[in-house]
Amino acid sequence: METTVCPWCHTEIVWDEEFGPEENCPHCNNELNGYRTVTVGIDGIEEEEEKVVEEPKQEVINDDDLWGDVDKDSVVPIYNTLNQFGDDYDLNKYEERVSGILAIQEEAPECTQCHELTILAGKQLVSNFEPSAPATLGGPVLTSPFSLNVYVCPSCFHVQHSLAQEDRIQLVRNLSTDKA
Repeated sequence: METTVCPWCHTEIVWDEEFGPEENCPHCNNELNGYRTVTVGIDGIEEEEEKVVEEPKQEVINDDDLWGDVDKDSVVPIYNTLNQFGDDYDLNKYEERVSGILAIQEEAPECTQCHELTILAGKQLVSNFEPSAPATLGGPVLTSPFSLNVYVCPSCFHVQHSLAQEDRIQLVRNLSTDKA
């Protein structure tokens, strides 16, 4: 058995002597024996430069118009929000403490707004809650009281919640066991 290396994708191709070499690479489907190079000479470049057509000037877009006709009350991520506190507070110390908190957290969800890791600010007890009870389940999805982990983004200050560990167990139990 002989091998060939595809010059396009650099995959080693083993071919059977009985059938002969492959004509096309089975991986990238390029021609194996027709590896071609394109040679570009200097001749004719000057002529092409003269034929270049100027593109129309692009419209200048103001930073205020980046979001188009977005409603002013809608959620729009605010980047570099932390920088506004740089004159009054030591942001290096802030970042150092955020890193320390993230290092000891069991979970650090990514901020949905700016994609930074969020820090656990605490738990919120939810007691005033009307549970959903789908007919297929035969009972509530989650019953109150339960707790939510409250995460805050240290960069854009976006807040998000996730179900606390002990209540995750309740949710899994409710969804995985048969109700009588």
